[in-house]
Amino acid sequence: MFRIFHLLILSLALTCFSSAADKKEPSKSDNEETEVSKDEKESPSYEPEVSEGEARIGGSNVKYTTKTGMMPILDDDGEVKAEVFFVYYAAESKDSIARPVTFCFNGGPGSSAVWLHLGGLGPKRVDTLLDGRRPEAIAPIVDNADSILDATDLVFIDPVQTGLSRAVEDEEADQFHGVDEDIESVSEFIRQFCSQEERWASPKFLCGESYGGIRAAGLSDHLQQKQGIYMNGILIVSGLLNYQTLMPHIGNDLPFILYLPAYTATAHYHKKLSPELQKDFDATMQQSRDFAFGDYALALLKGTTLSDAERTEIAQRLSELTGIDADVIDDHDLRIRRWLFRRMLLKEEGLILGGYDARVVGDDGVKTQSPPEFDPSASFVKGAVSAAINHYVRTTLGYKSDHPYNVMARLKWRFAPFTNRYVSMEERLASAMKENPSMKLLIMVGLRDIVVSEDAMRYSIDHLPIPDSLRSNIKFVQYQSGHMMYFEKEDAQKFRKDAIEFIKNCLPQ
Repeated sequence: MFRIFHLLILSLALTCFSSAADKKEPSKSDNEETEVSKDEKESPSYEPEVSEGEARIGGSNVKYTTKTGMMPILDDDGEVKAEVFFVYYAAESKDSIARPVTFCFNGGPGSSAVWLHLGGLGPKRVDTLLDGRRPEAIAPIVDNADSILDATDLVFIDPVQTGLSRAVEDEEADQFHGVDEDIESVSEFIRQFCSQEERWASPKFLCGESYGGIRAAGLSDHLQQKQGIYMNGILIVSGLLNYQTLMPHIGNDLPFILYLPAYTATAHYHKKLSPELQKDFDATMQQSRDFAFGDYALALLKGTTLSDAERTEIAQRLSELTGIDADVIDDHDLRIRRWLFRRMLLKEEGLILGGYDARVVGDDGVKTQSPPEFDPSASFVKGAVSAAINHYVRTTLGYKSDHPYNVMARLKWRFAPFTNRYVSMEERLASAMKENPSMKLLIMVGLRDIVVSEDAMRYSIDHLPIPDSLRSNIKFVQYQSGHMMYFEKEDAQKFRKDAIEFIKNCLPQ
């Protein structure tokens, strides 16, 4: 009996020892492996989705590789604070380093790059865009025959909180929503892109639309000063450099002067001028500019000291050049605000004008003298564009995301360090040009753009503090449509031709 009891105790002891061995604490190396696996699982991957494509561009088939993904923007400690969404198209080439690369963005501030991407420059476009006057909720994506991908690789950048870009968890998004903060984050994107894609030795261009003109001008200086990246050229599409040219206020009548030629061009398009002024468009436009910068500017400068006779004469001449009734102009103190022009030109027909493209008309059902409820030149295409980019990114480009692609975000923008003065980038652009005298500018403007008028941009360029030797580096090209001139078929063809010619002229000969 004692022997049996002894064997039972020994067996139980061996079992307990075996169980303890099975449940031993993990070694230090085991812990390290577990922690590494956990980190790898939680760390986001920034490897882009890669796909191959082909499009009929400029009469030839162009094969290209697309990379779609997020670029992490780091803080001073190397921690990710934001993720910037981008789409990069690289055409098939024997020498990819020698090919130019163009960084593209729209404006707002708050706009994604979808307009330039699926409208003007990319290898694919939304089919409705070449007829921007046709409202459609859904439109197919087709080859963009007027893309410039055969001349330059293209990178479309969505600034933070636009498109799919966003601040990471626990980071405040508004830290990126300011003039300099925006320039800093986009600059960091460009620096990292050049390193990751080995494009430091490639010719480089910026293409910015609308507020993108301010961004591009600021970037050109910032990239030189902080990153050592010098641009070969900048394309500014319907751009803005100085808010003083855009925002009228007591003591700032400049926008009323600068927008008058755009009103004349629009009234001419809608056949609201006298037969004499309808005859010769160029001569009529010259009359409008001469009056705007002459008698009209002087009348506004005089303010309340303007005599009744002078006031009546100015109101009548403005009426002749805009198609707006002289009494309405007089009632508004000789100052035709953009909303007033959009409301009144086709009031008898019950129509309002678009702002981005004043050729485009719509009916909002409100007949009073108040700002139009919407802009048909934007609203008529936004739905189709939004549907197209959300579909295209997730299917053709293979980038999956649960977040909606934010075509246009409402952002609270900080304009420091321009407190108590207008935001202006003329000085920074001039500085960049003087330090990089080989950099050239292409200014692309639409005649019927009454969001940012042609003459607003001309005013900024005419007052750019650069030596005369650099004036030849700047070229203006004009289009018959509006802000997004690539919406119109003939303008889109000209847009491609002008852009490619400019890029070639900026390259080493």
